[in-house]
Amino acid sequence: MVLPTVAVLAGGLSHERDVSLRSGRRLSAALRAQGLTVEEWDTDAGLLTRLREERPDAAIVALHGGEGENGSVQTVLEMLRVPYVGTSSQGCRRAWDKPTAKALLAKAGFATPGWVVLPHSTFRELGAQGVLDAIVEHLGLPLILKPDQGGSALGTQVVRDAAELPAAMVGCFAYGDTVLAERFVAGVEVAVAVVERDGGPQALPAVEIVPESGVYDYTARYTAGLTDFFAPARVSEDAAKAVGELAVAAHRLLGLRDISRTDAIVADDGTVQFLEVNSSPGLTETSTVPMAIESSGTNLGVVFTDLVARAIQRSS
Repeated sequence: MVLPTVAVLAGGLSHERDVSLRSGRRLSAALRAQGLTVEEWDTDAGLLTRLREERPDAAIVALHGGEGENGSVQTVLEMLRVPYVGTSSQGCRRAWDKPTAKALLAKAGFATPGWVVLPHSTFRELGAQGVLDAIVEHLGLPLILKPDQGGSALGTQVVRDAAELPAAMVGCFAYGDTVLAERFVAGVEVAVAVVERDGGPQALPAVEIVPESGVYDYTARYTAGLTDFFAPARVSEDAAKAVGELAVAAHRLLGLRDISRTDAIVADDGTVQFLEVNSSPGLTETSTVPMAIESSGTNLGVVFTDLVARAIQRSS
């Protein structure tokens, strides 16, 4: 049996380049341990030429942020008819835009913290302070601010005092032109990976996230020792079932494929609140998806080897 040659697409030019390279290296090592021939491709201007000249049997999109998650690279792969692991370009676009994902989940009956979305231009044209005051009146405090698109919690900040809002907004706008202001919900933060198997999308055990600082920001995500993880999460049986159902529903409603990760809060009152979903989740040493995979009794290489086979079969 000839095993496929796989190109792992990582790097790129987004703010999350370094994280993507780490994901790509770990995934490549895991696939090589399964006997696959793996090439690590830094995604740059030479990608199209390389795909044509060194056409792999399949590609895996291990890009985070920017073109890797907004559907652009996926569109290129689709145009060139290269089989790939991951969500289609259309599904990526739905998941990439956090307000769209929240609205679709809310419409389907799932709870999600109240939110507003405003572009930078609104603050300029209507007066920043007046808009900030209106946000606080509408949502209350504390709030969590994040760019409406993007990942790795870049630009994300918790605001507990109205005086902190202007600086937090400036920090958020450094990573995008539109801000999502969301009511902060206290509770247990969890990440739930979904993997597609022959029986359809299945939720893996939820991973509980306990950052030392109290906020799961970029530093807490990618610096070893700054966050404690518990897999499976220390939540009730009912809550564990509910977050699994939420993650599978998000995967299906947004049209995701192969693998995804849903972030949620099990609130202090026991309700489960949807936060966002990631179509190209991190696979680094501190990422929750590999933890969930190991908690389910398997490993990263086995899961992605199966996903490679599914991607190749889809194209045949």
